[in-house]
Amino acid sequence: MPRLSVLCATLLLAGSCSQVLADARSHAADAERFLLLARADKLAVPVYGQVREMFAQRFAESKGSQADQALLESYQAKADAALDKAVGWDKLKPDMISLYTRHFNEQEMRELIAFYESPLGKKVVDSMPQLTAQSAQLTQARLEAAVPEVNQLLAEMSGKLQPKQP
Repeated sequence: MPRLSVLCATLLLAGSCSQVLADARSHAADAERFLLLARADKLAVPVYGQVREMFAQRFAESKGSQADQALLESYQAKADAALDKAVGWDKLKPDMISLYTRHFNEQEMRELIAFYESPLGKKVVDSMPQLTAQSAQLTQARLEAAVPEVNQLLAEMSGKLQPKQP
């Protein structure tokens, strides 16, 4: 009889473990679907452009000629490959899925997917890069107005922190 109890317990445990694994796979699949809808696979694209621009700028500063254009393109391709190893979607995806599954349960993930598949959700995704850039510009412009005052306060504090002469 004790063997039967152990066998039953083992079968129950195995059944619940397989359900947990299936749920985890489903949750991860939902997270990946959401990330693709949110275009997370494109997050690193601006970095590639910035690095290519750095190479082009250095090329121009070095007065590279048309004959050297192939050299520039070769090094830009090497830089792209280095970036692929570090921030290519295939490298980021597992960590991004883990991040999102830790922060959103399965139901929340399904709700996010439903929203991002809706017309408004698609508009949010389409508008977000421009909104983010414009928000950064607004913030930068406002910060610039505060710089003189902050610098003055910094100078005042530095003056008060100077060692006192005996």
